[in-house]
Amino acid sequence: MKARFAMPALLVAVLIAGCGSSSSSSSSSGTGQSTGSSGAPTLGFEGIPIEQGSEIAPASTTQTGTVDGISCGPTERLEYHIHAYLAVYLDGAPRSLPAGIGIPGSVPQQTGQGPIAVGGECIYWLHTHTSDGVIHIESPAQRIYSLGEFFDLWHQPLTPGRVGGLDGKVTAIVDGKQWSKSPRAIPLLPHAVIQLDVGSASVPFKSVSWNATGL
Repeated sequence: MKARFAMPALLVAVLIAGCGSSSSSSSSSGTGQSTGSSGAPTLGFEGIPIEQGSEIAPASTTQTGTVDGISCGPTERLEYHIHAYLAVYLDGAPRSLPAGIGIPGSVPQQTGQGPIAVGGECIYWLHTHTSDGVIHIESPAQRIYSLGEFFDLWHQPLTPGRVGGLDGKVTAIVDGKQWSKSPRAIPLLPHAVIQLDVGSASVPFKSVSWNATGL
């Protein structure tokens, strides 16, 4: 029998409470982030604005087998724990990274601070808890993982001409600098900020204020 991974309801409540409150109404902003009625970004429970736009691809394509040497276990592994951020645009319009990538069988629980993935059969070392663009890297040993490996365990394509379900020429920007190699090779380094522009339009690069998050 496979172990079940679940985030208890009490833990969900604690995580949400720890980040304060935000407006429940939202609209699309030019940066691809959800905004409240005041125009300020709507923060997710991790302290980073929830991404706006339809999903790049569903999180449910994640399966349970070992992929690229990355296994799906019963609990999170915190021996090596870092975070990276991914923003994706299609022809200049924002698209969102869904909650629950790398947590097969999980479902998004809607909260006042966006969706949070709960439940699941197991959890990969690379995963997302909510749709704020944050990729969690939680590994039993220090290792440089790649964006390609994240998409592999998600069972979604990442090529110079495709990102998940989005087709078009892919221009990658990493920490404000254009990436000249395959997007698959982008390393998931601590606090890396990755932007993928799919199609002909480009969007000004926007950094992340990691110091305000505690991540």
